Amino acid sequence: MLRSIAALGLKPLSAQASRTLIVSAVRWLPVVQFNLSDIGEGIAEVQVKEWHVKVGDRVSQFDNLCEVQSDKASVTITSRYDGVIKKLHYGVDDVARVGKPLMDIEVEGAAEEVKQKEDPLDAVKPKSGKPTGDKEAKSTSAAHDNGKALATPAVRRVAIENSVDLSKVTGTGKDGRVLKEDVLEFIGHIKRAPASHSNKRSSPSVGQSSGPALKQLGEDQVVPIRGYARAMIKTMTEALKIPHFGYNDEMNFDELVRLRHELKEFAKEKHIKLSYMPFIIKACSLGLVEFPSLNAVTDASMENVTWKASHNICLAMDTPGGLVVPNIKHCEQRSVFEIAQELNRLHEASKRQQISRDDLSGGTFSLSNIGAIGGTYASPVILPPQVAIGAIGKLEKLPRFDKNGNIYPAHLMKFSWSADHRVVDGATMARFSNRVKQYIENPSTMLTQLR
Repeated sequence: MLRSIAALGLKPLSAQASRTLIVSAVRWLPVVQFNLSDIGEGIAEVQVKEWHVKVGDRVSQFDNLCEVQSDKASVTITSRYDGVIKKLHYGVDDVARVGKPLMDIEVEGAAEEVKQKEDPLDAVKPKSGKPTGDKEAKSTSAAHDNGKALATPAVRRVAIENSVDLSKVTGTGKDGRVLKEDVLEFIGHIKRAPASHSNKRSSPSVGQSSGPALKQLGEDQVVPIRGYARAMIKTMTEALKIPHFGYNDEMNFDELVRLRHELKEFAKEKHIKLSYMPFIIKACSLGLVEFPSLNAVTDASMENVTWKASHNICLAMDTPGGLVVPNIKHCEQRSVFEIAQELNRLHEASKRQQISRDDLSGGTFSLSNIGAIGGTYASPVILPPQVAIGAIGKLEKLPRFDKNGNIYPAHLMKFSWSADHRVVDGATMARFSNRVKQYIENPSTMLTQLR
């Protein structure tokens, strides 16, 4: 070998130079562009809500990279590679296009292995916690089947390296999933600090609440329409095509106030926050059993109305990102406590802007609790393709007459209903309201309908 080099007139490399060359070759790693995968439902762009990584961070497969917000739901983007972040192509609140580079990653592995991993489905994880990547889905399924702690392969590797039993670690991820931070905190390597929002931009987008503090604008401010607000524009534009029929009534909550007071401690033992809404939702569901034409959706051409068997009741919720309308599935099959649990889950998810696409789809009837803010009456707008919606005012204590003509303080709540007058007549809406009123004012009558 050396003779051949000498014959060519080249000077042989020293031993030190040879080792340097070899180390440099070994350390070279391909830098790949991590493209934003297609997240379905015809979504072409999303808003970057939060980065979980920064340039220079080392990531493993299935680690969370960022949170993005479409006009339909919030989605977590996860890593397909083991490697180091070299560049982030977007900042917080920027709009990212599907199929365009999201970040650059210096990948640990041969270029051939990198190409094999480039399956766009592995990079998207809906907020429902159901991973779409085949590897993570298999590991999740296996974890449930074997009774093991729920964790990604990367987290299990960290646990093995530090001799940690994952069953003893409290998972803070979705459905109790053990995160890498949970393991590091368990062994004392890190101390978890409150989440910082210093990297968020101060300017809100349309739909975001600016809070009660007064703020005088020094100049005009352009506010981009992002996230849920985009979906509301499309939905409300369609809603304007619907001829709305309105109906208002007042309901006495005296009996329900007493019943809720009796059940609050029992609900607290089961870690359930029991408001009046679960009772109202159940009363509406029972009313829909008798008036199924209100639990319906229309088709685009208005040639058919489908009466839905499931009562997937939507709740309008005010979130930091704007109005969002998730739904509680199968209310006709759930108890008041089960509805309360689902309602609490959706409220917590809405605060974090982590409502899943599954929670937003399939609604059949809607309610809007405007009373939570302080309103009394409202004119609710139907959420197409549904045919009816109700708005609930605040609970008030007002003077009323009893059966003997004596004045007493009554607990009253105003209900405002809207229906699609093309397919729902006023008499049906009034009868439905009367049935709901009967269940609310005499909550014991609900027991006769429960299975």
